[in-house]
Amino acid sequence: MAKDPAQRYQQASEMAGDLEELAGMSAAALEARRCLRCKKRQCVEGCPVRVDIPEFVAKVADGDLAAAAEILKRTNALPGVCGRVCPQESQCEAKCVRGVKGASVAIGHLERFVADWAMAEGWAPAGERPEPTGRKVCVVGAGPAGLTAAGELARMGHAVTVFEALHAPGGVLRYGIPEFRLPNATIDSEVAQLRDLGVTIECDVVVGKTISLAQIRDEFDACFIANGAGLPMFLKCPGENLNGVYSSNEFLTRVNLMGAYRGEQSATPVMRARRVVVIGGGNTAMDSVRTALRLGADRAMICYRRTEAEMPARAEEIKHAKEEGVEFHLLISPIEILGTADGWVRAIRMQKMQLGEPDDSGRRRPVPIEGEEMTVDCDVVVVALGTQANPVLTATAPDLRLNKWGYIEVDDSGRTSLPGVYAGGDIVRGAATVILAMGDGKRTAATINADLRDR
Repeated sequence: MAKDPAQRYQQASEMAGDLEELAGMSAAALEARRCLRCKKRQCVEGCPVRVDIPEFVAKVADGDLAAAAEILKRTNALPGVCGRVCPQESQCEAKCVRGVKGASVAIGHLERFVADWAMAEGWAPAGERPEPTGRKVCVVGAGPAGLTAAGELARMGHAVTVFEALHAPGGVLRYGIPEFRLPNATIDSEVAQLRDLGVTIECDVVVGKTISLAQIRDEFDACFIANGAGLPMFLKCPGENLNGVYSSNEFLTRVNLMGAYRGEQSATPVMRARRVVVIGGGNTAMDSVRTALRLGADRAMICYRRTEAEMPARAEEIKHAKEEGVEFHLLISPIEILGTADGWVRAIRMQKMQLGEPDDSGRRRPVPIEGEEMTVDCDVVVVALGTQANPVLTATAPDLRLNKWGYIEVDDSGRTSLPGVYAGGDIVRGAATVILAMGDGKRTAATINADLRDR
C-alpha cells in the first residue's frame, strides 16, 4: 500500500473492499450453477427494479456473458453500480431459496462480475433506437433515480434531457460513494450507454436557480424530479462551527467529486488529520471513516450511540471497516466539540449511553447514563447523521405539495400535485438506498410514458 494519501486513495480498490470478489469465470459459473431456477421467482420479487435474476444467472452458468449482460441491461440501467452498492443481503438474496439451508446464491457478485466483463470488453446493448414519439421529458438530477428514469424513457422513444446541478453526472453515486467502493469508471461507462440511447445530460444546471420549474414545464411535456435529499443534518451541539468539523456530504463530495485527496493540488482540499472521529453508524459513516484512513489518518473512529446490532450500515461495510483498522466506540453520543484558542477542533466530549425501550424506528432508544462521560482527542469530526430535503427547487414552486419534512408528495404512481410533474427517489422517500431510488425511477417512467400516450 502506497504511503502517499493520494496514492492510498486511488489504490483503495486493492484493499479489503474487494476480498469477496468472484475470482474469474470458472468461479462465477460455479456459483451461478447453484441457482435452482425456482418457478416462483422470489428473488425477483425482492428486487426493487425487478431484474430477471434467474435468466441472467443461467446465462452466467452457461458461460454466455454477453447474453447475461443483455438480460441485465434490459431491466437495470446501472448493473455495475447495483452489483457494488445494493444491499442484496436484505433484498434479492434474502429471498433466495438456497438461503434457507445455507448460503444464498451470490446474486450481487454475479451482477458485478457480468457488468465488469461488459465494461472491460466494450460491450453495449444490441438493438436500434426506438421510433421517436415527439415528446420531450426533463429529468431533474443525474443520480440513480434520474438516470434510471432517463434510460427507461429513452427506450420508450421520448427525447430526454437531464439537468444535473454538479459538474459531473452520477449524483450520490459519484459524490457520496468513494472510489474504492464504486469506481468512477463504472459510473462513466453506464452513463455513456445512456447517452448512446439518446439521453442528453446538461451539468451545472441548478433547477430553482439557473432555471425554474415553471420554465421546464413550458418547454417539456413532462418533468421527473429526482434531485435527492442533499441537505446535511448536524448535531446541534456546542463547538460544531469549529474548523475541522465537516458534514459527511461535504467531506465525501470534496474527496470524491472534487479531488481533495490530491492535497494542496486540489482547489478544495480537506484537512489532513491524525485523529478523525465520525459520528454515525450508516453506510455513509463507514464510507467517511474508511476515506479518512486513506487520507492518512493514524486513528479513524466511529462513534455511535447504539450497539453494532442497531447499526443501519451493511454488515459487509462494517466488516471491511474493521479489517482496515477502524475503531468502533459504541453507546456514546456527542455532547460538545472542544476547540483550541485559535478555533480548531482538539477533542470531542461524549456521553455514555445504554439502550432503553424501542423508538419509532423499532430500534432500542439510547438513554444517557448520568455522570458517565468521556473525552476523545481528535483533529477532525465528520457528522454522518443523514440528510434531509434540499429546498432550492421546492422553494421556487409554491404549488408543489410537500409533506411536513419538506419532501415532495406523490401518489402511488409518482405523480405530484402539479400536472405533468412527477418525482421519485430521496426527494420523495427521504435518504434511502440506491436501488430503491432506481425502483422509483423505473416505475415513474412507466407512469410518464402511459400519461403521455393517453394525452
